[in-house]
Amino acid sequence: MVWFVKIEKGIVNKEVFDRYVEDHIIYVKQLIADGHEAKTGYWAELGGGMLIFKADSRDEADSIVLNDPLVKNNCVEYELHQWNIVAG
Repeated sequence: MVWFVKIEKGIVNKEVFDRYVEDHIIYVKQLIADGHEAKTGYWAELGGGMLIFKADSRDEADSIVLNDPLVKNNCVEYELHQWNIVAG
């Protein structure tokens, strides 16, 4: 498995966004249970966040992101990158 990073920016108001946060957290907990070593969080200055996780391929990573409730419900714009770690 390799690491992937979804960098996201919120595109809806906080009230709409907050409707899907709990579903997003549940989704990430399932990713962890499935062995993807996922972590999620938001920027201190608000307005965006990041999901980091492992996947077997870019296709699997794309599927993981597309099934994230924040993406499915059009709450965020995102970029997905494979992260090649060089130290640590």
